[in-house]
Amino acid sequence: MSLKIRLARAGSKKRPYYHVVIADVRAPRDGRFIETVGAWNPMLPKDGDRVKLDADRIQYWIGHGAQPTDRVLRFLDQAGIAKRDTRNNPEKGLPGKKAQERVAMAKQAEEDAKAKVIAEAEAAKAAEEAAKAAAAEAAAAPAEEAPTEEAAS
Repeated sequence: MSLKIRLARAGSKKRPYYHVVIADVRAPRDGRFIETVGAWNPMLPKDGDRVKLDADRIQYWIGHGAQPTDRVLRFLDQAGIAKRDTRNNPEKGLPGKKAQERVAMAKQAEEDAKAKVIAEAEAAKAAEEAAKAAAAEAAAAPAEEAPTEEAAS
């Protein structure tokens, strides 16, 4: 017989109250159970009275193979009865495909703009160097003397 430590809903409409119970996995949520080992009142403010657990009985049933559900395991972890593994889903926070495409296109456009600015700067530098070289060449060439008009008498 497979056992679960789970919540069984009680309370009235829009006023939930849950019992923490040990039940066979085949039993319905609010149906037959073996033992009540705690309670959870989600309507109370977040403090110690919200969740009440019988730690000794829960340890006993865990020792006999009862598996807590995710929500009950969260309560047991907060109470220090059982350890819950932290979930790690690094892909959960990633944007969707279209958003990733938009980001990639924006990044590509930014890289193209940077490349264009660099190319323009290199072209301006090359033109400046060419102008300097031409000026230096003109200065280095011996100046031709302008023919002077000889006095022709």
